[in-house]
Amino acid sequence: MIDWIRVSQLREEVGHDAFEDVVALFMEEIDAVFVALSPNSRLEEDLHFITGSALNLGFDALCRLCREESRKAKARGPGAVNIVALRDCYRASRSAFLDGRATWPGIR
Repeated sequence: MIDWIRVSQLREEVGHDAFEDVVALFMEEIDAVFVALSPNSRLEEDLHFITGSALNLGFDALCRLCREESRKAKARGPGAVNIVALRDCYRASRSAFLDGRATWPGIR
């Protein structure tokens, strides 16, 4: 669900001090997108944003699901996107990330 190697790389890229700020900003922005996520005209843009953010922070399962749902949106329209599954995956990924940070070496 979480690519901890990517998380470690991000921490090295931004620095240990800035890492917490990056994580907090990611959570704040992605939470806001998920609150407003619906089959509207911005859905493909929102999915693109979520995919990029998830990829940067190592949320692999969410990234894969967003890509799959983006393909559905392009092929069959925004109504084909499973927003509930996206929200559930984000919640599970967020929880796994927050819980796992305490035990993954070099992330704390």
